[in-house]
Amino acid sequence: QVHLVESRGGSVQAGGSLRLSCAASGYDYNYRCMGWFRQALGKEREGVAAICLRDGLVYYADSVKGRFTISRDNAKSTGYLQMNSLKPEDTAMYYCAAQLRVGMWSDPDTYIYWGQGTQVTVSS
Repeated sequence: QVHLVESRGGSVQAGGSLRLSCAASGYDYNYRCMGWFRQALGKEREGVAAICLRDGLVYYADSVKGRFTISRDNAKSTGYLQMNSLKPEDTAMYYCAAQLRVGMWSDPDTYIYWGQGTQVTVSS
Protein backbone atom coordinates (compact mmCIF):
# COMPACT_ATOMS: atom_id res chain seq x y z
CA GLN A 1 0.00 0.00 0.00
CA VAL A 2 1.00 3.62 -0.54
CA HIS A 3 0.01 6.28 1.96
CA LEU A 4 -0.05 9.89 0.76
CA VAL A 5 -0.14 13.03 2.88
CA GLU A 6 -0.42 16.47 1.33
CA SER A 7 0.92 19.61 2.92
CA ARG A 8 -1.47 22.32 3.96
CA GLY A 9 -2.66 24.53 1.12
CA GLY A 10 -3.56 28.12 1.69
CA SER A 11 -5.09 31.34 0.49
CA VAL A 12 -3.32 33.73 -1.84
CA GLN A 13 -4.19 36.64 -4.04
CA ALA A 14 -4.24 36.29 -7.78
CA GLY A 15 -0.75 36.28 -9.20
CA GLY A 16 0.68 34.70 -6.08
CA SER A 17 2.41 31.36 -5.60
CA LEU A 18 2.01 28.27 -3.47
CA ARG A 19 3.89 25.02 -3.24
CA LEU A 20 2.16 21.82 -2.29
CA SER A 21 3.99 18.72 -1.21
CA CYS A 22 2.90 15.12 -1.04
CA ALA A 23 4.79 12.72 1.19
CA ALA A 24 4.51 9.09 0.18
CA SER A 25 5.13 6.09 2.38
CA GLY A 26 4.74 2.39 1.78
CA TYR A 27 5.35 0.46 -1.38
CA ASP A 28 3.42 -0.95 -4.27
CA TYR A 29 5.26 -2.53 -7.19
CA ASN A 30 2.67 -1.22 -9.62
CA TYR A 31 3.13 2.43 -8.58
CA ARG A 32 3.52 4.20 -11.94
CA CYS A 33 3.02 7.93 -11.57
CA MET A 34 2.24 10.51 -8.92
CA GLY A 35 -0.53 12.81 -9.98
CA TRP A 36 -2.12 15.98 -8.72
CA PHE A 37 -5.83 16.48 -9.17
CA ARG A 38 -8.18 19.22 -8.14
CA GLN A 39 -11.89 19.54 -7.62
CA ALA A 40 -13.70 22.83 -7.44
CA LEU A 41 -17.16 23.13 -5.94
CA GLY A 42 -19.75 21.73 -8.28
CA LYS A 43 -17.18 20.46 -10.76
CA GLU A 44 -15.64 17.12 -11.58
CA ARG A 45 -12.21 16.15 -10.41
CA GLU A 46 -9.62 17.07 -13.02
CA GLY A 47 -6.03 16.11 -13.56
CA VAL A 48 -3.57 18.94 -13.03
CA ALA A 49 -0.17 17.30 -13.47
CA ALA A 50 1.62 13.99 -13.13
CA ILE A 51 5.17 12.74 -12.92
CA CYS A 52 6.05 9.16 -13.69
CA LEU A 53 8.53 7.38 -11.52
CA ARG A 54 10.44 5.17 -13.91
CA ASP A 55 10.96 7.45 -16.88
CA GLY A 56 10.55 10.87 -15.28
CA LEU A 57 8.01 12.01 -17.84
CA VAL A 58 5.77 14.85 -16.74
CA TYR A 59 2.32 15.85 -17.89
CA TYR A 60 0.27 18.99 -17.41
CA ALA A 61 -3.25 20.08 -18.05
CA ASP A 62 -3.43 22.85 -20.63
CA SER A 63 -4.93 25.18 -18.04
CA VAL A 64 -1.78 25.10 -15.90
CA LYS A 65 1.03 24.73 -18.44
CA GLY A 66 3.68 27.37 -17.96
CA ARG A 67 2.41 28.20 -14.46
CA PHE A 68 2.64 24.94 -12.50
CA THR A 69 5.64 22.67 -12.11
CA ILE A 70 5.53 19.13 -10.80
CA SER A 71 8.63 17.52 -9.36
CA ARG A 72 9.68 14.70 -7.13
CA ASP A 73 12.46 14.09 -4.64
CA ASN A 74 12.96 10.33 -4.76
CA ALA A 75 15.25 10.34 -1.73
CA LYS A 76 12.46 11.87 0.34
CA SER A 77 9.64 10.04 -1.44
CA THR A 78 7.96 13.39 -1.75
CA GLY A 79 6.30 15.06 -4.69
CA TYR A 80 5.80 18.76 -5.18
CA LEU A 81 3.48 21.01 -7.11
CA GLN A 82 4.82 24.52 -7.50
CA MET A 83 1.99 26.83 -8.50
CA ASN A 84 2.82 30.28 -9.83
CA SER A 85 0.70 33.05 -11.33
CA LEU A 86 -2.31 31.67 -9.56
CA LYS A 87 -5.75 32.61 -10.79
CA PRO A 88 -9.12 32.58 -9.03
CA GLU A 89 -10.13 29.66 -11.24
CA ASP A 90 -7.35 27.62 -9.63
CA THR A 91 -9.37 27.62 -6.41
CA ALA A 92 -10.13 24.00 -5.54
CA MET A 93 -9.36 21.11 -3.26
CA TYR A 94 -6.09 19.60 -4.44
CA TYR A 95 -5.26 15.92 -4.12
CA CYS A 96 -2.16 13.92 -4.81
CA ALA A 97 -2.62 10.36 -5.93
CA ALA A 98 -0.67 7.29 -6.94
CA GLN A 99 -1.43 5.77 -10.32
CA LEU A 100 -1.27 2.01 -10.46
CA ARG A 101 -3.40 1.12 -13.44
CA VAL A 102 -2.31 1.61 -17.02
CA GLY A 103 -4.09 4.50 -18.63
CA MET A 104 -4.14 8.23 -19.24
CA TRP A 105 -2.32 10.23 -16.59
CA SER A 106 -5.39 12.40 -16.17
CA ASP A 107 -7.86 9.55 -15.62
CA PRO A 108 -8.64 9.45 -11.90
CA ASP A 109 -9.92 5.87 -12.21
CA THR A 110 -6.34 4.69 -12.82
CA TYR A 111 -5.25 6.07 -9.44
CA ILE A 112 -5.65 3.81 -6.46
CA TYR A 113 -4.23 5.69 -3.52
CA TRP A 114 -5.26 9.25 -2.66
CA GLY A 115 -4.23 11.86 -0.16
CA GLN A 116 -6.75 13.58 2.06
CA GLY A 117 -6.82 16.75 -0.02
CA THR A 118 -5.79 20.30 0.72
CA GLN A 119 -7.65 23.51 -0.02
CA VAL A 120 -6.18 26.18 -2.27
CA THR A 121 -8.06 29.47 -2.48
CA VAL A 122 -7.08 32.27 -4.86
CA SER A 123 -8.78 35.62 -4.44
CA SER A 124 -9.03 38.29 -7.11
